[in-house]
Amino acid sequence: MKRILFLLLIIIPAFTIAQPTLKLPNILSDHAVLQASSNVKLWGWGHSTVPVKIVCSWNPTDTITVMPKKNWTWKTTVKTPKAGGPYTIFFSSGKKQITIHDILTGEVWLCSGQSNMEFNYKWGSIDTVNVQKTANQEIRFFQSSHSYADYPQGNTDGEWKVCDAASMPNFSLVGYFFGRKLNAQLHKPVGLIGSYWGGSCVQAWTPEEAYKGNSQLRQEAEDLPAVSWSPVAPTVIYNAMIHPILNYKIAGTIWYQGEQNTDRPQYYGDLFKAMITSWRKEFHNDFPFYFVQIAPWSGYSGLSGAIVREQQASALSLPKTGMATVGDLVDDVTNIHPKSKKPVGDRLANLALKEVYGFDKLEPYQPQFASMNIKGNKAFITVKSIGKLTVKGRTIESFQVAGSDQHFYPAQAKLKKDGTIEVFSKQVKHPVAVRYCYTNGGMPNLFDTNGLPLEPFRTDNWKVK
Repeated sequence: MKRILFLLLIIIPAFTIAQPTLKLPNILSDHAVLQASSNVKLWGWGHSTVPVKIVCSWNPTDTITVMPKKNWTWKTTVKTPKAGGPYTIFFSSGKKQITIHDILTGEVWLCSGQSNMEFNYKWGSIDTVNVQKTANQEIRFFQSSHSYADYPQGNTDGEWKVCDAASMPNFSLVGYFFGRKLNAQLHKPVGLIGSYWGGSCVQAWTPEEAYKGNSQLRQEAEDLPAVSWSPVAPTVIYNAMIHPILNYKIAGTIWYQGEQNTDRPQYYGDLFKAMITSWRKEFHNDFPFYFVQIAPWSGYSGLSGAIVREQQASALSLPKTGMATVGDLVDDVTNIHPKSKKPVGDRLANLALKEVYGFDKLEPYQPQFASMNIKGNKAFITVKSIGKLTVKGRTIESFQVAGSDQHFYPAQAKLKKDGTIEVFSKQVKHPVAVRYCYTNGGMPNLFDTNGLPLEPFRTDNWKVK
């Protein structure tokens, strides 16, 4: 008994001493970018009986004091200055002190999705970029490690890195080019949070709250076969890679995902919209959400790639959303990972510059189907576009037409002087429906005066697989 008491007297003080008196999440660290001119949260862990004191160098006379809760967590809000820096933030709790250095204030964007967002320079990019000249103190990266959990986590692996020849090749190319364009146009620091996982499904990125009380969505979330490269259970990636950064103020999100959901393409729209809505709710931030319509790839079964693109477009019904079509940027339809990412990042950046940052002269919206009119054996398509459409190539590609039998045939198409598109096929005497790029590998070759491709569309609502 005396030996046990002796051991306890040794172990208990040692255990107590080992506990951190003050700890910050990894995302609050050296080189971070905080959202400028905003109320941002600072948070962490500490003894519930010892106050945490905070001093930000942009307001050195103001000491913020916060008392950790009984569960040893604490959180407070500070007002950040306009874009600039570098700054320091000093934290203290009892004898423990932490100072984070080289903090900038600017624009913070979350970059998420699967492999086409994760695609970095080392994967074989064909974009022209001199890596040795990419150093930019005003662009910073925070990249989370692949992780998953059954329950929401409080921290995530990763550290902020300044953009240079060492860090840039390991970060999302779409994210890098997006951030580079924002930085060049806004003349402000840009922080990019990379939270992505190749081969991941939308179900795993969606919070548990989105499924509660919605049995249909729950069924759709669970109706996905297991794979070896990423977990597909609902919420598990969100718990480990998004939940830990919910306190971090962001300006918006860019998203490139959908390929992994082509096994059950008809479910994607409901799941995707639920994810966007629930992220905004969990972040307490109605931020803009811009996404990439998945690229053409010939390896999908049936029409699953075309269906997912259509389902993605349905998310445009949500406010503050935007979509970039990239079918024209594919160098090889047998490769699910197109190697050019700069135009993708630029198109997403143009949406943000127009809608968030007030660059009114930009026209970042690709042409869209407007209406169809049938005259005899021909269909006439009108589109909403910037200027009249032009054709790249000798003939217009990727149109199909069908009669009432719902059987589609390859169609010829011509641009008329009034801007309409005449579509016809000798095999369809009485057309009732037209489709454009509504195949897995269909590539557009109709463009507006800004060089943006006509979005894929169909005029029918027939059931497809």
